[in-house]
Formats: sequence, C-alpha cells, structure tokens
Amino acid sequence: MRISDYPLLVFFVSLALLAGSLYAGVAIGRRRKRRSPHAEEADFAIVIGGTLTLLGLVVSFAFAMAVARYDQRKMFEEEEANAIGTEYLRVGLLGPAAARSLRARLRDYTDLRIAFYSTRDDASLAALGERTATVENAMWSIVEAAANDNPTPPALAAVIGMNDVINRRGYTQFAWSNRIPRAAWGLMLSMAICGHVLLGEGAKNPQRERFVVIALPLVISIAFFLIADIDSARHGIIRVAPDDLLALAAALKAS
Repeated sequence: MRISDYPLLVFFVSLALLAGSLYAGVAIGRRRKRRSPHAEEADFAIVIGGTLTLLGLVVSFAFAMAVARYDQRKMFEEEEANAIGTEYLRVGLLGPAAARSLRARLRDYTDLRIAFYSTRDDASLAALGERTATVENAMWSIVEAAANDNPTPPALAAVIGMNDVINRRGYTQFAWSNRIPRAAWGLMLSMAICGHVLLGEGAKNPQRERFVVIALPLVISIAFFLIADIDSARHGIIRVAPDDLLALAAALKAS
C-alpha cells in the first residue's frame, strides 16, 4: 500500500505534520530568543528563504512529473482504442468465419479494457486481468490458426495488428504503474518539515503572523494533495476516462 494512493490521506497527514513542525519551530524560536534576545536574524532569514525556495522548486518538479504521467496514460488510452479499431477492420482479411469470431471477441475485449479504467479494488482488478488474458489468448489462437492456414500478406497484417493490440495493453498497464518514486515524496516531505520548523523558529511575532502560520501548511498540503491525486491513476479524483474506448465500443456494437 502506498499512502500516495489516497490523496485525501496525503492532505490530512501533510497538514498535521507541517502544522506541527511550524508550531515546534515557534517553540524552539521562543526558547532561543529568551537565551539570546539580541541575536542576529539576517543570516537566519536567508536560510529560511533558500529552504522554502528550494521546496517550491521540488514541488513544481513533482507536479510536472505527475502531469507527464497523466498525459502518458491518456495517450496510451487513445492508442489502445486505435489499435483495437484497426484490428477490427483487418481481421476481415482472414475469411468470414475467423472474422466473425475475432470481431465478437474484440467487442468483448473492448468492454474489458473499459472496465480496467473504472475498477478500483485490487481483487476485482486481478480477476479482470485474468479474463482479459483469456480473451487475448483466444484471439491470438484464432489469428495464428488463420495465418497458418493461409500465410498471405493480408493475414500477416492481421497478425501484426493483433500483436499491437496485446502490446498496447502492456504499455497502458506500465503507464498506470509508473508513479512518482517514494524517494521523491520523502524528499519533498523532509524539505517541507525542515522549512516549516525554520519558518516557525524565525517568526518574529507568531501571534501577529497567524495567517502565515495557518496559510503556509495549508497551501503546501493542497499542493501535495493535487500531486498525489494526479499521480494516483486509480484512486484520485482526476483520472483518465476511457472516452476513446467508449466511443469505439459504441461504434463496434453498431457495426
């Protein structure tokens, strides 16, 4: 289980940790000021500014990574729909019997691929994967037998198309498992905690700066939530919808 699979949990955990870090920094700062009331603050302010600036850069980089992965998932959904649609046409080159059987299975296969995008729990996903693999094996067996019986260039095109259909599912599954590394999350959270401790310690008057004390952990936590939501392919609010596959399924059923 990855905590980043649950964006709301990421938000609340981040908010609690960062708010706690900020108030811990305030407590440390008060103790330090009682011991050295006339200590120089200029260098300390530079450290705070540099830390928060670096945190902003890392958060921006993580957001860019999440968006790139989302775009990749969307692109593979479109390519998978195109591959299935093309193969649906190509199997007509194998003869009437093989074409009817393959087209029926391709319609079922398209429905299974649509279900992949809406399934959330692991048990249902595993069962769906087994059913999909069974349909793939059946389609490949039919194409293989038809190509062996009639090894012509059109049959070869159907074989290549079926291979592309199967490969596209693998590409899609890879894209859905390609997540922001845990090390990157750990780096962001560590930098955020350090930055909030330093900010709290350097606050001149925490009572008057309550807006900063409340706003900064909230803003950073919202950023973490958004990154986790986009990065979580299956559990987030922002998810890739199988629009192309749905349109393809409607077209195949109408044909």
